[in-house]
Amino acid sequence: MSRVIHFEIHVDDMERAKKFYSEVFGWTFQDWSEFAGMPYFGAVTGDDEEPGINGALMQRQSAPPEVNQALSAYACTIGIDDYDSIEAKILSNDGKVAMPKQALSGMAWQGYYFDTEGNIFGIHQPDENAQ
Repeated sequence: MSRVIHFEIHVDDMERAKKFYSEVFGWTFQDWSEFAGMPYFGAVTGDDEEPGINGALMQRQSAPPEVNQALSAYACTIGIDDYDSIEAKILSNDGKVAMPKQALSGMAWQGYYFDTEGNIFGIHQPDENAQ
């Protein structure tokens, strides 16, 4: 089997996107623009000893997606420990709700949001008591 090993988030405003993801999720960034030949920042999303992958923010190459258009990409979901506090950080950093918090009965809390660049991402808090 082949596993996902990297993700790219297309952005219009690199500094705004870096601020959003660092403030909300604590990610750090490394400038890989020289290697990519365009604005491209590697995203370190956690400790290498924990499950998960790293990715990057890359300069968007075309018009941003329209609101309410069908998703034409993979939607990444980020594992979190405290849904309500992360949602508050998302909203206070200019993110918006795409699909509100819902219980995946007996498994987790899940919801989807728009980042500052108009991209959709999910957050997921495991909770066997979710109803």
